[in-house]
Amino acid sequence: MNNDRIEGEIFINASVQTVWELISQPAWWVGDAPGPDRVQVDGARIVADTKYGKFTVLIEQEDSPNYLSCRWASSFPGEEPGEDNSTLVEFMLKEKDGGTWLSVVESGFSSLAVSEEEKHKFFKENVKGWIYQLETVRKLAEQ
Repeated sequence: MNNDRIEGEIFINASVQTVWELISQPAWWVGDAPGPDRVQVDGARIVADTKYGKFTVLIEQEDSPNYLSCRWASSFPGEEPGEDNSTLVEFMLKEKDGGTWLSVVESGFSSLAVSEEEKHKFFKENVKGWIYQLETVRKLAEQ
């Protein structure tokens, strides 16, 4: 599969700290903006309840205010993230020109234990999702 990794970035006319406060909210990107309907936090394990189902997000690494990585099973509502059903999402923030460059990388689609057709479908859905979510964060941070 060629499409294993989604990369996106956006310039936000706001401080790194302002953007960090938004992207470090538990599972903010899960579901439609402005985020999940309900969130349960148990340490590094977050369960986001959305109209699409419940999604568990596991925080893997956090280096405030510049880096956050999480694992989630975006195409498998109700399942715990594991080796064959999850992708890694990484957020990187860098101060530049009085604002913030926010980058997101989601990787691991080729490791999903589904058909190539389903992998491609899940990848395409998440490409669209990240475009939407990055723009949502930009609008919120620049208010």
